[in-house]
Amino acid sequence: MKKSFMGARLKRLREERGLTQAELARRLELSPSYMNQLERNQRPLTIPIILRINAELGVDVQMFSENEEARLIADLREALSETPAPGGITLSEIKNLAANMPAIGQALVALHRRARSSDERLEALAANLGNAAGVPSTSPPPMPFEQVRDYFYHRHNHVEELDSAAEALFLSEALSVGMVDQGLERRLQDRHGIKVQVETSHDFRQHRQFNADERILRLSRTLDAGQRAFQMATQLAFLEQAPLLDDLVNSPRLTSPEARSLARIGLANYFAGALLLPYGEFLAAAEALHYDINLLGETFGVGFETVCHRLSTLQRAGARGVPIFFVRVDRAGNISKRQSATDFHFSRIGGSCPLWNVYEAFANPGRILTQVAQMPDGRTYLWIARTVSHARGGYGTPGKSFAIGLGCDLRHAARLVYARGLNLNDPSAAIPIGAGCKVCERPNCPQRAFPPLGKALVVDEDRSQFEPYPTT
Repeated sequence: MKKSFMGARLKRLREERGLTQAELARRLELSPSYMNQLERNQRPLTIPIILRINAELGVDVQMFSENEEARLIADLREALSETPAPGGITLSEIKNLAANMPAIGQALVALHRRARSSDERLEALAANLGNAAGVPSTSPPPMPFEQVRDYFYHRHNHVEELDSAAEALFLSEALSVGMVDQGLERRLQDRHGIKVQVETSHDFRQHRQFNADERILRLSRTLDAGQRAFQMATQLAFLEQAPLLDDLVNSPRLTSPEARSLARIGLANYFAGALLLPYGEFLAAAEALHYDINLLGETFGVGFETVCHRLSTLQRAGARGVPIFFVRVDRAGNISKRQSATDFHFSRIGGSCPLWNVYEAFANPGRILTQVAQMPDGRTYLWIARTVSHARGGYGTPGKSFAIGLGCDLRHAARLVYARGLNLNDPSAAIPIGAGCKVCERPNCPQRAFPPLGKALVVDEDRSQFEPYPTT
């Protein structure tokens, strides 16, 4: 196991609890000198000591996670690339800040995001007003969907309260894996007096519509059994988990009624996924089937995207699955969903990397593609990508098509069926990708769309080269 030196976090925790070094050492059954060495990063923080801290102080062990530090490093690199310091800021300096002063690092990231959000909104408003005077000087908060996205990112895309509630309901109703729709329809009728009605009219355009006065839940006939079960489970979340949903959205990260409403929908959908794919059974099946998405879909009676969503949530303390990140993009490169159970960083600016196999998936519809890809910081990941399509209506009616990408750190790749036949030990086999051209530092990328922020362009009328935007 890699040694973890996290003295600054340990000292901050001690000071927040109003404890002296000697007091904390006594509670953790350590000598004062050993405690002093831990705080000065002269000794690593071991797993047994972290577990003692958890038992004595009730602190989430995630506080000492290397993944958490890697997240902050990625966020700081993006923030500081847009506001470069004279002489530049090295990666080692950023790592030192993240390791020893994480609170200051998080504050810098928050300030950067607030400033960039303000700039984007002022530019949009100025364009709409034709650069008229009177543009407000104060910046509005992030958009509601941005707040919800960051809310789930902060929770590592895992909501234990909803997972536990869904598992309890699954057991109490004696539901059967892959055939949940029948049990949910029965519970809606028996517990709530709600009739489930499948609408056959082509004019019914919703997936789900609940009429509280008539006690009817209308579902589209275009939904298959798994999709109907998901919609019924979502409605049950609003009916039976309302107090828990209200408590969860009571977060300082959600600053508007719209953001809290969107978060409630997202959390209700999370509950639905947890009910159709209960944590314990799903994790056991995922490990037994080596995370084969198609086989998991057949086992639980749900589609490819639903399985991918669920795989990105398996971070229960003491029963963690492979830490997986999930992304959904369209043909234009817009990322409509991004969920990370770990530290992988999705850039908020500059798009994403065209060398990423998630874009190649559109040229191979329905086929699962694999890729070993390396980020500029040297971390290497296994990625899989596949398209999913949804259509309804008659001839000429536009449908929607997305590419789904799932990734994990290479050290976990051997647990996935998709690593078969890949050379995971050859660094030269990895495709170099980045988080987005504007924040990517790779100097010789032939696919670069923009010069990197903070770098001076080399402009030479007498030369032309294959790689665009050469920099100093």
